[in-house]
Amino acid sequence: MPYNRVDVAMRELLASFSCLEAVGLTDRLARTAAAVAGTGYAGFVRVDPLRQEAVPVHVHAPPGDPLRLRRWLAESGVLKELAASSATVRLARDASVGEPGFLAAPVPAAVWDQTFVWVAGRAFCDGDEHLLGRFATAAGRALEAANGLEAAVRLLRGVRAFRPASP
Repeated sequence: MPYNRVDVAMRELLASFSCLEAVGLTDRLARTAAAVAGTGYAGFVRVDPLRQEAVPVHVHAPPGDPLRLRRWLAESGVLKELAASSATVRLARDASVGEPGFLAAPVPAAVWDQTFVWVAGRAFCDGDEHLLGRFATAAGRALEAANGLEAAVRLLRGVRAFRPASP
């Protein structure tokens, strides 16, 4: 079989574009958000286009979820508040009534519905809000880049599939 530079180049390009998986990236971004905010909890929430419903798409929590934050997300009404908001949401910490402290910033991204990155587990201040906003911007860029690479892989596979056979 003769050496085909196009096949080799295309295979190498597809391999380099395919190494970034959106699911793994979302997990790494959530873990990093938690570390940046000095908490054990972080994640992403997506809001539907009609702004009626918000759904957690990723939750990073310590083993055993000691603050029972997953349950709090579902029962507290914070998801409804995020669905109605287009700006940063900060909720005070009040352990006596089970409020863990919560901060969510919108992720600027043009390729999907409104998304928020959130952190929870302590009281947050204006500085935390600013820092999470900057992180949200970087996360949006990273998620859009991953989405763009996935689209490029699909297009390149089409080019490869329909390329005329080499003599």
